[in-house]
Parts: sequence; C-alpha cells; structure tokens
Amino acid sequence: MRRDGVPSAGSAGATDPGGRQGGASREASDDRRKGGETPLRASEAPLRVQRAGFVSLIGRPNSGKSTLLNRLVGEKLAIVSPRPQTTRNRITGIRNLAGAQVIFIDTPGLHAPTGKLGAFMRQTVERSLEDVDLVCVVADVTEPRHPDPETLAMLRDHRGAAYCVLNKIDRLRSKARLLPLIEAWRAPGRFREIVPVSALTGANCDRLLASIVDVLPEHPPFFPADATSDQPETFYVAEMIREKIFALTHEEVPYATAVRVEELAERTTPQALYIRASIFVERDSQKGILIGQAGGMLKRIGTAARHDLESFFGIKVYLALTVQVRRQWRKDDRALREFGFLMTS
Repeated sequence: MRRDGVPSAGSAGATDPGGRQGGASREASDDRRKGGETPLRASEAPLRVQRAGFVSLIGRPNSGKSTLLNRLVGEKLAIVSPRPQTTRNRITGIRNLAGAQVIFIDTPGLHAPTGKLGAFMRQTVERSLEDVDLVCVVADVTEPRHPDPETLAMLRDHRGAAYCVLNKIDRLRSKARLLPLIEAWRAPGRFREIVPVSALTGANCDRLLASIVDVLPEHPPFFPADATSDQPETFYVAEMIREKIFALTHEEVPYATAVRVEELAERTTPQALYIRASIFVERDSQKGILIGQAGGMLKRIGTAARHDLESFFGIKVYLALTVQVRRQWRKDDRALREFGFLMTS
C-alpha cells in the first residue's frame, strides 16, 4: 500500500499470517529488490537507509498493540476497539525514517484458542515470531498480573532480541507504581529493554522507536519509500468496516461477522472510489441487528466507515454494503479460507 492511499495494481491478494502475501516470503522482498519485477519509478525509489528489519508486537488482548502500531507507523492501519480480540489477522505497518525502515507486525491478542478461528489467531501469533529481528511484548500496566506467564512462554523458541513495552502509563495515578512493574518484567532476564509508554498519548514512543532502530541490522529497505503496508487495500477496507461494527453493535454480533470486499474500483466521472462489500454473519437474528429498523444500523455503519475511508484514501468514496448469512462460518474450513483465515502454507 502506498503512503498516498491510492489503490495500487495487483493489491487484492490474500495475506497469510506468517508475513507472506500470496505465498511470497520475506526472501521474495529481496528478490524484488534485485530486479525480478518492473523497476520502480523515480518517485518510488527506495530510501537510502542504513538499517531495516522486522518487529513483531505480541501481548494479551486489549494490551494496546494496535494503538501502538498506529502510533509508531504514524498512520491508522489497525482497527482499535475497547473490546478484546478485535485483531484477527496479521497487520503490517511500515515506518520509513531518515536512517531506517521498520516493518511492524501487529498480531491477535494471546488467549486460549477456541474453535478453528481461535486456532488460526493463535497460529498467527506463533508465525509472527519467525524470522523477525525484534519481538516487542506489549503489556498493559493496569492489569494485575506481571509478568504474564503465557506471554513469556511464547518467547521460549525465539532466540532473537526482545523488548518489554509497558503500555498505558497514562492510566497510572502515580508513576511510582512503574518501578515494581519494571522490576517484575526484568526478573526473567529475557528483555534487552523495558520501555514504559502510552500509545494513546504518544508518551515515550519516540524513545521506543529510536531504541528499536538501534537493534535493527544494517540492510537496504525491503519496501519502497512511500509504502505504509504490504497488505492489500481491500484488507484495510474490510477492517475499517469491521471496526464500525464493533463500535455500533454489541454482545456476540461483532465477533460473528466477517467482511469481504467484492469490488474496489476508481472511477473518473465523477472521480471517486467505488467499494462494494459483503458482511457475513452466522444467524438470521444477527443479520437483522446489523441491518436495523428500515436499514438504519447498516446505514450508520456505512456512513462511519465511508468517513474513515475517505480520510484514508484521500478521495470521495461510494460504499455499498450488504449482509448475508453464512451459518457457522467460524467452524467451516471453506468459509475460513474464503475470508482469509486459514494458513496457505
């Protein structure tokens, strides 16, 4: 995805949770830089950087990983909700700096998996630890248990560098409470750095970013200078729609929804982006809730999503939404694959 938000050709492929798009691996990024594809235009020439690398963000649900990703990248790429387990798939954000390119990988929250979708989310986290230069464990300082044993267990097979990011320090009434938390996470001896931050306010995030750059290897950039993610535009359209469903509906409804973008096309008369998307639920009652009386709820979801999409793409957006019932889709391998929730390798 380009920084200006304009849809790029060939961007509608599915991305698997291991950091690959359409089966392409991190090594494929090196192959592209060696000239295996059409040369980049001058305006898309890679930055002349000294460092580049991959950084995975992991942690418990609602620890603020997605907010932190958005803060560090400087763009809203991951949806944010006060509800746990909002992130289902791997989300990549790219930050280009004067001396480095950092590729961040946001992941679903660590929790005991239930069902096939839960297993996919767990595998997404595990795969995000493969072949990365740094793992940042994001911990919510307001939680009662520190350190979290399940999060520490995820690092057993990771031999690379790891940071502990103590998030939500803006919620601490007294900064004196930070010291015992820092000591608790330092005790296992697993973290090179322990950095308190507030992803919401941005407090100390500049220091975290600078510290991350310091541990990245010397390497040319993996992506063009105007790239903000390796995910297709259709992925972010679906995520923004899903974010509004989380914001406007309750109980089990948002967790039972999947969004598939059927069409994304730029039109010239008038100049606008035309998007047609389907929202899938598991029961007729959920469909009724999403549509609402006289279509009122679906209109609210569409209006809120369209506002964010126009800001994201920088162009007028026409958004057409429909709701369909796909019974028990979270338990259906075919549906999970269709919606991008099964491993491709």
